[in-house]
Amino acid sequence: MSQRKPYVGGNWKMNTNRTTSADLARGVVDGLRDAAHVDVAVFPPFPYLLAVRAILRDRSSSIKLGAQDVYPKPDGAFTGEVSTEMLKDCGVEVVLCGHSERRHVLGESDAHVNAKLRAVLDAGLEAILCVGETLDERNNGHTDPVNQRQVRGGLADVTGDQISRVTIAYEPVWAIGTGKTATPADAQAVHANIRKLIAGMFGQDAAERIRIMYGGSVKPSNAADLFLSPDIDGGLIGGASLKVGEFVPIVRAAASKYTTP
Repeated sequence: MSQRKPYVGGNWKMNTNRTTSADLARGVVDGLRDAAHVDVAVFPPFPYLLAVRAILRDRSSSIKLGAQDVYPKPDGAFTGEVSTEMLKDCGVEVVLCGHSERRHVLGESDAHVNAKLRAVLDAGLEAILCVGETLDERNNGHTDPVNQRQVRGGLADVTGDQISRVTIAYEPVWAIGTGKTATPADAQAVHANIRKLIAGMFGQDAAERIRIMYGGSVKPSNAADLFLSPDIDGGLIGGASLKVGEFVPIVRAAASKYTTP
């Protein structure tokens, strides 16, 4: 059992429309009304943030509203981008930074991810820093060096006070949308090494407190085994978060490992 409260995020990516995003939000809220001992966030596409916020608020839900991305500048001539203040105006509490698709499909560098993360923290919001290796990097034995580089780069110039608002999501790129999943032992080893790195950067207390999610094809069938690992504190869920009947059991599996301090 863990005294770090588990955390599960549902990343809807570029899916849903006005109707289905609202239906999904209602289903998740209703399905988790009695789910204690776990933090939950949902990350709708930008156009549906306000609609989902209204549902969370009207149903008095503790589920956090998250954004999938942000631009690090406060305002200006950046067509198509969204600032932290715009997100806060929509009720957003937490922002994803450096998701694998932003890195590997859209070409975001560690420095750009860091700029976004620092903007999120400077705005008083929470951040989830996503890190993870590709299949080639894994096969070449570079899993830990890649993750260490991305963690160090993403958290550059983050202060000791700010690290309490950061969660890390380990998402092996080779296991996202492929049906492949790291074994609990493999995922645990990476999480433990990330926690050790955090201890070196911010101290042992910060390392013990920080939550590290696993994000790589988590499903109801494998969630419990993954979440039993001592350094896996929940999950960042992609495809399964689009189905209430899959997302809710995953959240419940995470909640089962928590022990009240």
